[in-house]
Amino acid sequence: MMKIIIKDYSRRITLAIAVLTLGGGIAGCEKYVDIKTQGQLTPGTIENYRYLLNNTTTFEAAPALSDMAADDLEIIDGSAQQKSLSGSDSYGYYSRSYQWADDIYPIGNQNFKDDNWSRLYNAIAYANTVIAEVPKVSDGTPAEISQLAAEAKIHRASAYLMLANTYAKPYLRESANTELGVPLILQPTTEQSLNRGTLQQVYDAILADIEAALPALPAKQQFTTLPSKASAYGLLARTYLYMNSYADAAKAADQALALNDKLVDLTKITDTTMVNYPLRIYNPEILLSKVPINGITAYSPTAFRLSKDLLSLFDGSDQRYNLFTVPGSKISAWEVYDGRYYYLDFIKNEGRNVGPSVPEMLLIKAEAAARDNQAATAMALVNRLRASRIMPGSTVNLSATDAEDALVKVMQERRREFMFRMLRWWDMRRLKNDTRFQKTYTRTFGGNTFTLAPNSNRYVFRIAQYEINLSPEIVQNP
Repeated sequence: MMKIIIKDYSRRITLAIAVLTLGGGIAGCEKYVDIKTQGQLTPGTIENYRYLLNNTTTFEAAPALSDMAADDLEIIDGSAQQKSLSGSDSYGYYSRSYQWADDIYPIGNQNFKDDNWSRLYNAIAYANTVIAEVPKVSDGTPAEISQLAAEAKIHRASAYLMLANTYAKPYLRESANTELGVPLILQPTTEQSLNRGTLQQVYDAILADIEAALPALPAKQQFTTLPSKASAYGLLARTYLYMNSYADAAKAADQALALNDKLVDLTKITDTTMVNYPLRIYNPEILLSKVPINGITAYSPTAFRLSKDLLSLFDGSDQRYNLFTVPGSKISAWEVYDGRYYYLDFIKNEGRNVGPSVPEMLLIKAEAAARDNQAATAMALVNRLRASRIMPGSTVNLSATDAEDALVKVMQERRREFMFRMLRWWDMRRLKNDTRFQKTYTRTFGGNTFTLAPNSNRYVFRIAQYEINLSPEIVQNP
């Protein structure tokens, strides 16, 4: 039996439920727990850190709140879905996110702990452990050691990008040095300040991790859950996009596509049971698999009903509509569910990927081209994606009258491609001050009307009061 030290962060903050440290002590409050393990694992060996990084439950975690707040979703007031949600304390976070409520996880509610926050910081805590300890292992080549540390840095960078786009304001270069980011925890110790750094500091840390990791990563990995060079460039492209650095984003997307430009041809899948659609860990167009913490939206009230606005962007020739969505009768067998619902989670019985992908790289390049007055280039990239999404004989290739029209069409394609994949909410945040896309959103739930204006603070989720109570130095979002 081996003794594994488990770091308890809970005295300070529920950043991490538990951090495994296999190579030695770290200052702070410690609990010692004996864990029986199978095989011949030895503390301080590289194999342990490989197993730690293979913990997909930890490292694939992504926030789920975005999909409930975005305009892809519509809950019809008075419907069976809305009534079920209204009567469910367990799923209160779902309806409160939909209402852009002040507090998504209020104290006194059955679910007062924000799993989005804690799971992402848990991944960071595990990553910090690998980064700090793997250089001290008793075996392993320098290349093996560097690769494991690099993988951990990519996971850490990804987690911070998701945290920043959930609990901090959208990035603007002119204000990033003064806007609050999130607590920046880069060392595996409980004894450090949890004050929120600036948004610029968070993005600087993300970019530093990616750049440091790139040289040591393999070009490809066996599973999409393991970071590779393609993953790193994909994450870099995504990061630059949400920093509004479009030329840098396009360059990184190009580097990712040079390593992997494979697309799943949906036009070749005619069976709606999707038996030929690849599992997430093998899906060739996924650069790095990440899954929302609620996983499969199997409980029918929490199913995602497509909004009228989103539905208007599809027609019957689009396989994303035909294969990934279903009528309400497929969602609930015992209640009347009208409308159309996102169903990919159910069909493959696994969570949807929200991590960087080949389609995302194509559309990042397309957006950068449109913003650079290259309408034809932008549309060629959009049409390259659509060739694997739209059935032959229909309008596969789109055209644009000018760069402005191309940009609108790129953003529409992003909505079709990434419905309920986290990015729509991120796009709403970064585009809310752009007059070309600016909009005031209105929703009704339980007879009450809720409005999201471009200048609303509700584009930033508040940090659960439970976390503030544990760590009063964390400044709450307004």
